[in-house]
Amino acid sequence: MPEPCYLAVGRISRPHGVRGELRVEILTDYPERLRLHAYFYLACPDSPEAVRRYPVEKLRRHKGVLLLKLAGCDDRNAAEELRGQLVQIPLEEAVPLEEEEYYHFQLTGVRVETESGEWLGQVVEVLETGANDVYVVRGPLGEVLLPAVDDVVLELDLESRRMVVHLLPGMLVEG
Repeated sequence: MPEPCYLAVGRISRPHGVRGELRVEILTDYPERLRLHAYFYLACPDSPEAVRRYPVEKLRRHKGVLLLKLAGCDDRNAAEELRGQLVQIPLEEAVPLEEEEYYHFQLTGVRVETESGEWLGQVVEVLETGANDVYVVRGPLGEVLLPAVDDVVLELDLESRRMVVHLLPGMLVEG
């Protein structure tokens, strides 16, 4: 699976006011860095590679969301047409990750096995729960939810696309 060219940093939830401003749900751990971008790349979530570039006119935080004004989006109707779109930046402009940090898209498709070598499946989704991420793994045992904590994830090698886990009691649903 090729890496995406863009990284989603927000999702447009709805228009804000009548002058084309947008309310944006923040999807990045570094919202303060969004001010550094002169352009954002918008795309529908079901086709994130089909992007349109928009110059940023204004950007501000407001009550836990971002209020964004893009060039060419000058009234409520134009803003309404952008509802649900992903706000993206080029991947090369993203904050460099620390060691043992990963983007969620990098984990999708990683093969998961137990420390004894039993194949559990592949990561299909990463859920953000607040306390820690949860990896959704689908395979021969059905769906397994794995908390992204050191007691469970023993090894993660993105180059070989392999994760080794220790299953805690109750993690597998007995069928």
